[in-house]
Amino acid sequence: MKTDTIFYSLFQEFPRFFFELIDRSPDEATAYEFTSREIKQLAFRIDGLFLPKTEEPEKPFYLAEVQFQPDADLYYRIFGELFLYLRQYKPLNPWRVVVIYPNRRIEHEQMLQFQELLTSQRVQRIYLDELPEAADRSLGVKVVKLVIEPAETAAEQARQSIAMARQQLSDPTVLRDLINLIETIIVYKLPQKSREEIAAMLNLSELRQTRFYQEVKQEGLEEGLEQGERQAKLEAIRRMIAFGMNLETIAQLLDLSLEFVRQTINKIQRESMSLPEQNIDSFIELLTQQRSIFGAEQLTELAQLIEPLSDEIDVLSEAISSWAENYPSIQEAQAKLLEPLPPIAKASEKAAVTRENSESQVGDRLNKQALKNAILL
Repeated sequence: MKTDTIFYSLFQEFPRFFFELIDRSPDEATAYEFTSREIKQLAFRIDGLFLPKTEEPEKPFYLAEVQFQPDADLYYRIFGELFLYLRQYKPLNPWRVVVIYPNRRIEHEQMLQFQELLTSQRVQRIYLDELPEAADRSLGVKVVKLVIEPAETAAEQARQSIAMARQQLSDPTVLRDLINLIETIIVYKLPQKSREEIAAMLNLSELRQTRFYQEVKQEGLEEGLEQGERQAKLEAIRRMIAFGMNLETIAQLLDLSLEFVRQTINKIQRESMSLPEQNIDSFIELLTQQRSIFGAEQLTELAQLIEPLSDEIDVLSEAISSWAENYPSIQEAQAKLLEPLPPIAKASEKAAVTRENSESQVGDRLNKQALKNAILL
């Protein structure tokens, strides 16, 4: 059973459950974003981060780790990643670490190196089998404990969780998603049962015939149609680029904003670039289209940084990446520009479009002078 995946899905969809688990008010979840962060130097990725959404220095950020298998190196990895993250991102908020174990037998404490950290107020270790019975009054804790529930009692606990969810959750879409997640947990725990048998065990067949569930199902279909329409428009943009249409015409024909079309075209053009080319291209777009995120001192730093460098893309890209590590807001804005577009069915057409654009434009605009021009606008 992929317990870490289950937990991260729970925290992604229901961040309040995490705060219930650490005995904090579930309302605190509204002030946080659950995300992951890559640490570039050693290609580490921290999968479970709760980051404050607003700049409130008193709010901690949480590194959440789920560990259901013995691992003698766990604390070396956690604290190694944590302090590399602090060095790279320099967050304004204090750190907290939460490690979730099924029981104490799994843990390797490593007190020799980490005693002061593990016994400090900044580290909280949770053993699910030791949570007090009173914690079961919390919906979040009850659902989380399903993961360690014995197979013979899991279905009954799941039914109780669903009943509690129906009483406490007023948003039908949220309720539907939680019920689906509970069902998935039981599917993992009872692999010998079919999905239909599990649905019957949890009384889901009857629930899904109710008016509530049918209405939510219709909402889901409508969401799917909206996503399908967006996908169709993305494919249409690719085709129109191939025919040489300008941005204004594409935006007008597809009833899209000019800014959305521009950003989409930039992403399409980047799809066939090398990683250093993508890095420079997106950074130039930041400088020209989102200049307000750069301060005067930062622009001066950039100009001084670029001036002595060669015109090689790899050299420029490495210098820009290292510099941006000191400014998390700029780094995150660039990461959004580099998010990939959804794939389309006819990949050959996409390749033709991106190849044509990249061959005609990359060489012209991705060089040291183009970068200097963007800095000195």
